[in-house]
Amino acid sequence: MDYAKMRAIAEELGAYAERLEGAWSVEIGPSGPILAMMCPSKRHEGTVSRIRNQLNRQLPTTHPGYSCENGPEIEHPAMGRMRRPDALVIPDAALDEEGIAVDATQVLAVIEIVSPLNPANDYVEKLAEYPAMGIAHCLIVDPRTGTIEAHSDPCKGRYARKDAYIFGDTVPFGPWLIDTADFKRYGKAGS
Repeated sequence: MDYAKMRAIAEELGAYAERLEGAWSVEIGPSGPILAMMCPSKRHEGTVSRIRNQLNRQLPTTHPGYSCENGPEIEHPAMGRMRRPDALVIPDAALDEEGIAVDATQVLAVIEIVSPLNPANDYVEKLAEYPAMGIAHCLIVDPRTGTIEAHSDPCKGRYARKDAYIFGDTVPFGPWLIDTADFKRYGKAGS
């Protein structure tokens, strides 16, 4: 199926999802359009917020006119993919464009917080798709294990570099630093 048809189906699914209870996400993955219920926990959202706030303090110095946002989808029509990262670094002007998805060529970095229900989506599918889209940096934060992976240097459809960290480390992520001292693991009361 060509991307235009998949995109039309995804838009229909998105319109349908607006009538449903709860929060829903539509993506286009390897098998086509996917409608999935989003159940991000408070800890998931807290981690996204901490990263976004840290990056937004650093971006005026490293990349004026860019910000870290959550919400916009990214698409790569030639690959037939549309994904919704937990957060992404994009030009501010991209938020004023028509449509619902940002062109992947505008994205400097993506951040994924691993879901306890579907970790393969982040570690397998998205980790293969983001470098193929040409996205320079991908940060995967896993509150299940308290680990972080900083991926960079996309080459031939994969990231050539992976640096591993644990919660509590200061993580180099592209030209930025992410302090993870306040990151919380899933299921750890009081931590």
